Amino acid sequence: MPTRLGEKLRDLRKERKLTLEKLAERAGLSKSYLWELENRESQRPSAEKLTALGDALGVSASYFLEEDTRAPEERHLDEAFFRGYQKLDADAKEQLRKILNTFKKPS
Repeated sequence: MPTRLGEKLRDLRKERKLTLEKLAERAGLSKSYLWELENRESQRPSAEKLTALGDALGVSASYFLEEDTRAPEERHLDEAFFRGYQKLDADAKEQLRKILNTFKKPS
């Protein structure tokens, strides 16, 4: 019987049209481990593995630990965006800031 974590993981994976194999590749985990997470009750992944899954699916690791089974909220998407931003080099960050400035409404 899957856990809430397993349900959330499967739902997000399918929503993003990823196979177990593709998600495993993106997260640096094995396909069989992901299957276990989605389908078995006894799995307790480490924070590192949850972070890798969150990064691969565009949510924060905390999303998997919350009791709420709804789709990720805006804050989860923002957290994942900022984690990705922090990994960029200085030039890429500057380019992204310029792009974001084009969306600002004139005062």
